[in-house]
Amino acid sequence: MNVNAEILMNVTPTETRVAIVENGVLQEIFIERTNHRGLVGNIYKGKVVRVLPGMQAAFVDIGLERAAFIHAAEIGKGDSNTPITQLVHEGQALIVQVTKDPIGTKGARLTTQLSIPSRYLVYMPGADHVGVSQRIEEGGERDRLKDLVHACMEGEGLTGEAGFILRTAAEGVGEEEILADTRYLRRLWRKLEERIKDNKAPSLVYDELPLSLRTLRDYARPEVSKIFIDSRETFQKIEQFVQQYVPEVADSIGYYPGPRPLFELYSVEDEIQRALERKVQLKSGGYLVIDQTEAMTTIDVNTGGFVGRRNLEETIFKTNLEAATAIGRQLRLRNLGGIIILDFIDMAEVEHQRQVLRMLEKVLEKDHAKTKISGVSELGLVEMTRKRTRESLEQMLMEPCPHCEGRGSVKTAETICYELFREILREDRAYGAGNYLVLASQAVVDRLLDEDSQGLADLEAFIGKAIKLQVEALYAQDQYDIILQ
Repeated sequence: MNVNAEILMNVTPTETRVAIVENGVLQEIFIERTNHRGLVGNIYKGKVVRVLPGMQAAFVDIGLERAAFIHAAEIGKGDSNTPITQLVHEGQALIVQVTKDPIGTKGARLTTQLSIPSRYLVYMPGADHVGVSQRIEEGGERDRLKDLVHACMEGEGLTGEAGFILRTAAEGVGEEEILADTRYLRRLWRKLEERIKDNKAPSLVYDELPLSLRTLRDYARPEVSKIFIDSRETFQKIEQFVQQYVPEVADSIGYYPGPRPLFELYSVEDEIQRALERKVQLKSGGYLVIDQTEAMTTIDVNTGGFVGRRNLEETIFKTNLEAATAIGRQLRLRNLGGIIILDFIDMAEVEHQRQVLRMLEKVLEKDHAKTKISGVSELGLVEMTRKRTRESLEQMLMEPCPHCEGRGSVKTAETICYELFREILREDRAYGAGNYLVLASQAVVDRLLDEDSQGLADLEAFIGKAIKLQVEALYAQDQYDIILQ
């Protein structure tokens, strides 16, 4: 199937949003805010502040509020068996790169194995091998590209002092483009070496490109037919960047000055809203329920209103196939990472299980994040992981509800009424006030005056005092106060 992709950029002074639309359907959304830009890819001269031998790790100060974290496997050549105390010590300066943004209470994750990307190559100072993106599958093309890079490295005198990885975008490009990228990365690394020498720790050595330019470098491929930008200033910056680094996509770039907002025109705003909901409707009538927790994300598949034509097993199979396609898209759209548990509807036939897994793998091939899928477990669950580098869409745009504190539920009005009765009894025994005034939400007061009016009357008779009720409009359902009068 031919993919017709478009990249839409909505730029305001406070944030940049990039939407990747394939065949008219939103697949990915990236958001970068001016006051807290992502750190992945940034290189710092950090200072080791604490070594943790028990965890084979260390905390490094890179100038952020929270110290960043580095594991022994990410230091030097990546040998996790060497004790961390032999690799680093407190107060040591360390050149590190951020691999994971700070998420929740966790600090940024670091590595000393640096990599600097350009359009076609990733430069790795200190490495000595040449790798090729797994997405370039054809053996002959892989060998051709490797030979090209080796020739360029020899010509530039880089053999033995650096390594390269060929990116997916390099497929089909010639010697000229590879050589230009090699020279650019070499110049850039020379500049960074000077900065590393001159700067004191902690300090920023290399700042990754802003989202608008990073998108062009990483996502502008031949199948992208249009790149629309709704800010004239950003459009001009992008034009300059494209002429210099990505000339092949120059014809695709366009400025969008239209009266309707760009994201509204492509229904992106609606899609973002839907991506923040728990429930995802499938075309067949089935639906997914997506729950993010601290430890993992769970996705439950339900048949819902889909009844099928033939039999139950066929209905289940069809729903699961559709769900597998929808899950692949939702993972990218919501940027879900870490451990993900998929609860497909139980399938009796092994062949059906295999086909659903194959469909899931096929959909995830398009995913830029690294994924790993296990088979169907004894409990009928599919376990998978997806590399997490930045916050999910929900973590970025939402915060826990102040009333339920992120639980997603509050105590019922009935529960609160019974709590009130117990509290009044306790306070009467402790203080023996004249009368009591109860401040509570409308739902609780309504219940006390209706279903639980008998219980309230019995309590008044038992303690021999009047209990007055007052509605507080600003109180949540599970908030109340008892005032002694």
